[in-house]
Amino acid sequence: SEGAARLGPNTSELLGLRQMRILVVYCHPVPDSFGASLRDTVVQAARAAGHSVDLIDLYAEGFEPVMRESERRSYHSDDLPASLPNRHVERLRACDGVILVYPTWWMSPPAMLKGWFDRIWRPGVAFANAETLSGMKPLLTHIRLIFAVSTLGAPWWYWTFVLRNPGRNVLLRSLKSCCNARCKTQWLSLHNMDSCSAAQRARFLSKVAKQVSDIR
Repeated sequence: SEGAARLGPNTSELLGLRQMRILVVYCHPVPDSFGASLRDTVVQAARAAGHSVDLIDLYAEGFEPVMRESERRSYHSDDLPASLPNRHVERLRACDGVILVYPTWWMSPPAMLKGWFDRIWRPGVAFANAETLSGMKPLLTHIRLIFAVSTLGAPWWYWTFVLRNPGRNVLLRSLKSCCNARCKTQWLSLHNMDSCSAAQRARFLSKVAKQVSDIR
């Protein structure tokens, strides 16, 4: 898998290899949170399955989520602004799949992760403006998996039938539109996070490990 990790986008798929280059994006401000256990489970399961893993810990890296005036003014320019953290752009362009690990707050990802989408998934990186039904042309066509792992305080029935899966829909549908036409999406969520038992959390970790191990 080390040799496959050095290959360019789509090369693993063209060669019929089962390994993927997975970018794990983790977002939680508390180092010893349950989210950290989810992050470690995802990384360990992916590597054990033979995948190459690149981990971005947004809080640990001190990522700046705020889009400044200069970036917004040049948002539709062909040239990327100098203020853009190019290392994040390069890592996004190099992966075959993205796994997001984060808590759901107020029906959506934390502001830190939303800022990462705003700044990195921008025109010239994730999409280009085009005269299509969606008004855009995907540029991340090498990405064939978007996988989200999240915790929620709301019970499953309320999130699903009353709120109508807001964070899930926005995340998986919007990001997918920038990726390969056959990009797969997957969502795993632990509900009632504030009141669930240690046994429930352990079962969810096992479920996450199993689903990540099955990625092909």
